[in-house]
Amino acid sequence: MSPLKFCANVSWLFTELPDVSQRLRAAAAAGFQAVEAAWLYDCELRELQRARQAAGVDVVLINTPPGDLEAGDLGLGAVPGRGAEFRQGLDLAVTYAKALDCKRIHLMAGRLPVGSTRSAVAKEMEAIFVQNLKYAADLLSKEGITGLIEPINTRITDPRYFLDSPHQAAEILEKVGKPNLKLQMDVFHWQIMDGNLTQNILKYFPIIGHIQVAQVPGRNEPDSAGELNYKYLFQTLEEHSYQGYIGCEYKPRGSTKDGLGWIKDYWT
Repeated sequence: MSPLKFCANVSWLFTELPDVSQRLRAAAAAGFQAVEAAWLYDCELRELQRARQAAGVDVVLINTPPGDLEAGDLGLGAVPGRGAEFRQGLDLAVTYAKALDCKRIHLMAGRLPVGSTRSAVAKEMEAIFVQNLKYAADLLSKEGITGLIEPINTRITDPRYFLDSPHQAAEILEKVGKPNLKLQMDVFHWQIMDGNLTQNILKYFPIIGHIQVAQVPGRNEPDSAGELNYKYLFQTLEEHSYQGYIGCEYKPRGSTKDGLGWIKDYWT
């Protein structure tokens, strides 16, 4: 069985440190060889490059820009009337990814327009998302970058997010039909929306390009009290020779360092 590879999500972990450069060093000091992040666009790119090199970690995943967070945006890939902004954001994400030698970009779908219902806009938003994903896939293929789409649960985390289940995501990927687009499996979201994790992992394993973990329902460390048996889930992934990264995207109950016993046990 192949050992699993973990990366620290520095948008969630080591937030005791205000500066991303400090978080990269802290992740390396804790034993991580790779990191991921949501948005790094407030950081000066040359400083990020220096910090990554100094820490000796790989950056393995970033997100496309969210749009205007204060106005309620959370990605633009499926949002009506925002295609030009999505492409501009994609260009910026590619610039950062290339500079950081990052080979995966999460192409965020975005939220339903305010005042709309899911049933009224679903077909339009899917068509827009498919079109934007085809454009993104062609652009990313030239750079050797994999695009990812991630379902986010609409029961607890974000009721208006467009892409909310692995089944919906798989259908969209099939319609797009591009080999360099994959499914990002956040176990937290999948459990809340659908459960049935073993069968869903096996069903979608061929198209999974990245995994993220947190306990349910608290979204804390994998070994915290909750619904999920991560020892079993990790063993399942090992048995199927999962080769991608597993992102630690959770809320530490205390300090990040104090909550890393679970991964140190795995590493040893």
